[in-house]
Amino acid sequence: MRELILGGARSGKSALAERIAAATAGEVVYIATAQAFDGEMAARIAHHRARRPSHWQCVEEPLALAATLRAQAGDGRCLLVDCLTLWLSNLLGSGDEALLARERGALLDVLPRLPGHIVLVSNEVGQGVVPMGELARRFVDEAGRLHQALAARCERVAFVVAGLPMILKGDPL
Repeated sequence: MRELILGGARSGKSALAERIAAATAGEVVYIATAQAFDGEMAARIAHHRARRPSHWQCVEEPLALAATLRAQAGDGRCLLVDCLTLWLSNLLGSGDEALLARERGALLDVLPRLPGHIVLVSNEVGQGVVPMGELARRFVDEAGRLHQALAARCERVAFVVAGLPMILKGDPL
């Protein structure tokens, strides 16, 4: 089972993903893509760590997501990736267009073939105004294209607003 959970900032998408992972019978591996470049982000990461059960494994991977998923996936295992928009930001911030294309392609290629339960969390950023800056517009465009491609490969897609999931594709929660 592959699931994509989308929502805005502080929508409850991570909490929903964690509830889904906790309800699985197997072991959970939390794949974190964030990097703490400032104190505020370090506090956000600490908050997420404190909220997770201590028996969950955690792998921090800001760039090589497909390889990490391939290495960690297995029958009876749930992989929770939080979050894809931070991963995309890391790739865009690298300034390496070939790396971005390679990693995006690798994720889309490997996802349908992974064993186990995969829960992907990402920020929906396409509902606002078109950003004024070139990099911000590029980020919104890349995120939108990534979300569409992932939604096509996932059995369930949810959109979370105010902590309430709306199922866009697949079986109800």
